[in-house]
Amino acid sequence: MLLGKNILSKFISKHTDAEGPVQAWAKEVESSNWTCPADIKARYPSASIINKLKVVFNIKGNTYRLLASVNYPLKLVVALKLGTHAEYSKWDIR
Repeated sequence: MLLGKNILSKFISKHTDAEGPVQAWAKEVESSNWTCPADIKARYPSASIINKLKVVFNIKGNTYRLLASVNYPLKLVVALKLGTHAEYSKWDIR
């Protein structure tokens, strides 16, 4: 299950070039069955595993960054932030 779709929609409304890649990521998340961070790295080698719960995904190549929280037992992914590299550099992702 994917929560935080409003964050994705809001970002897409400002960055229309991100629409296809963001929607593709969301669709894949909805059908994923990740049980651990290694499952994410197997599919998204460039993803950064921040800790047991947080992951940063590169969107549209490496144009945008998406911070998500992943609850593996509940099969729940929450989109927390989506931004440009300049925005990402200001995030506190601890």
